[in-house]
Amino acid sequence: MMVIPWLLLLEMGLYASSFVCGIVAASSLTIVQGSFGGLCMLYGTVTHNSSSDSILVQTSSSPSLCYFVSAISVCVAVFCFSISLYWIYTCCLDGGVNRERVWLNMTLVVCGVFLFFLLVTGCVLKVGRDSLCDSVLHAVPNVTRCEQAQSRTWISPYTGTQFYTGLYNAGTAVWVNFFFWILIGILVVIQRGQGSDSRRMTPSETERLFPGQAQQQ
Repeated sequence: MMVIPWLLLLEMGLYASSFVCGIVAASSLTIVQGSFGGLCMLYGTVTHNSSSDSILVQTSSSPSLCYFVSAISVCVAVFCFSISLYWIYTCCLDGGVNRERVWLNMTLVVCGVFLFFLLVTGCVLKVGRDSLCDSVLHAVPNVTRCEQAQSRTWISPYTGTQFYTGLYNAGTAVWVNFFFWILIGILVVIQRGQGSDSRRMTPSETERLFPGQAQQQ
């Protein structure tokens, strides 16, 4: 039975964890968006109806903003799922592990792209949620923390019973995913360096560089 390199095993574990984070982020944001009838509440504002003591949505962002955040998380999850299946097939069925330098370089490029978009989506979720919470704290009386507004009445058809929890979970999942991809990049760099070292120490190259020493041996 073939022994899988421990660095590759660790990398595959990070891919699996990143897949879970991507699904959590996309699903949490989608649930929040659905509870507001498809409105994207990132950077949104609310008002308070004093007669019914209920919260009303005043403004919202374009739905494409939430679709963008969800799409990035889904793309990362799909890539992690696909690359995990590929390595499982390679290790179990193909009978060998061969990581060429060009594939390691491509993985680093993908890692850099994902880190950039995860950073953007993480900032959008954090700033957008804080902007919404500032509006809630200023507009709704007797609310000192944003999550307290989840227990208040929202004017139909909107239900904000889990809006803060959903946005918080989505943001946390994105930042954890960002950290995982930093670790993946570090692992790929280490494996890339190990590949260079192994090539540098091949006997054929040593004989060509030091023919006198090879003849003495």
